[in-house]
Amino acid sequence: MPAQQKKIIFCIAGVLSFACALGTAAAIGTQLWVKGTILCKTGALLVNATGQELEKFIGKIQYGLFYGERVRQCGLGGRPFQFSFFPDLLKIIPASIHVSVILFCTVLIIFALVGAGFFMFNAFGSPYETLHGPIGLYLWSFIACSCGCLIMILFSSEVKIHHLSEKIANFKEGSFTFKTHSEQFANSFWIILVCSLVHFLNALLIRLAGFEFPFSKSKDSGTSTGAVDLMY
Repeated sequence: MPAQQKKIIFCIAGVLSFACALGTAAAIGTQLWVKGTILCKTGALLVNATGQELEKFIGKIQYGLFYGERVRQCGLGGRPFQFSFFPDLLKIIPASIHVSVILFCTVLIIFALVGAGFFMFNAFGSPYETLHGPIGLYLWSFIACSCGCLIMILFSSEVKIHHLSEKIANFKEGSFTFKTHSEQFANSFWIILVCSLVHFLNALLIRLAGFEFPFSKSKDSGTSTGAVDLMY
């Protein structure tokens, strides 16, 4: 592939990596990871509410990695309550999983920025043979993509398996019991999915630029060692 086309491909991949880093950083600071509704089970059972009457006992909840908000409905109108994971909910949530999600988000941002820098370096600079070259580009893209997948797996398990929404809804509730009525992942969660797909796409762009995968060696690699030494 001509050098000019390689530069264009590397520039596109670098811009995509940088956009993913910004998107992940923005997603961490929002409370748009999960949206749902919660049912005041105790209140609904007391009046034996059915059908449209249940709407008076269905509140709302949304939260992210650091904070969120719930609106409890127990037949007397909505009462909003804002909460923070640290330190308010630290005792009732799976703290190890939650901290791991935040940690992998940080790693994703770092390696997305590193990948963007090396893509631009290979586009406009003189690429090195090791970490600055194709092996490094595959490495940064693979790490960033893996972190994105781990974030989605861990956070999904925290929400679905450990019933995070119900734990938050019943936080500091003595006589009332709340149950998750509906629940869906919101924009910030899907941003992580898009970022993972983008880093996978970057690996394909590297291959499109003419670089072999670092685990495969051509048959004439031994004969071309002298030419490579001259290039670098």
